Amino acid sequence: MADPLVLLPGLMSDARVFWPQIAELSAKTAVTVAPITQGERIEEIASGLLDQLPKRFALAGLGLGGAVALEILRRAPDRLTRLALIDASPLAETPQSAAAREMLIVKVKSGRLADAMREELNPVWLAPGPDRAAILEIALDMADTLGPEVYVRQARALQRARDQQAVLRKCKVPTLVMCGEVGRLNPVKRHSFMAELLPYAILRVIEGAGHLPTLEQPEATTAAIKEWLKMPLTPA
Repeated sequence: MADPLVLLPGLMSDARVFWPQIAELSAKTAVTVAPITQGERIEEIASGLLDQLPKRFALAGLGLGGAVALEILRRAPDRLTRLALIDASPLAETPQSAAAREMLIVKVKSGRLADAMREELNPVWLAPGPDRAAILEIALDMADTLGPEVYVRQARALQRARDQQAVLRKCKVPTLVMCGEVGRLNPVKRHSFMAELLPYAILRVIEGAGHLPTLEQPEATTAAIKEWLKMPLTPA
């Protein structure tokens, strides 16, 4: 049987962000969605998860979940059999981004979580198409479910994120680097850069998708994940 697959959602997301992939993969793979809702530092989140996760597992992270995945790789490289980074970044947050996020934190603390999330999930972050409004609605509902305290913790974690480029260079497992072709938060160029740093990686750019390829183009996203899960553990 394949190694367990652990999925880490992005900012203010829960298992719904991976619904199509869970439905497709869970028939043959033990799939777990691990919450990244505890801790105001990525290091805290990763440490808490490592106490709960299987001994050995494949790990896929989306957005903030990708940052947590990189920290897990840094701390416990021998526990990962594979790594997937979806619309993620290995870079520390810039002072400008951290300042902008501070304004959103103030907004959330004043009871305006929905307004802050509409700024976080600006419609232009997603590819144009008939499903864009429905996907945004799912994203806003996930945020409402998690609530303002989780937003503040996750926003603080992003503000304090460390640069993980050195961790990428040391990665020894098959890695999938994936993004939407029209992604603006973490554009294709950044993902190409990540793939070049990784010793054993494939880059997959999903057509017709932006920040949330798992929901925008679920079939193409799932196909890329299946390809990654079949990659040999050592390069040919």
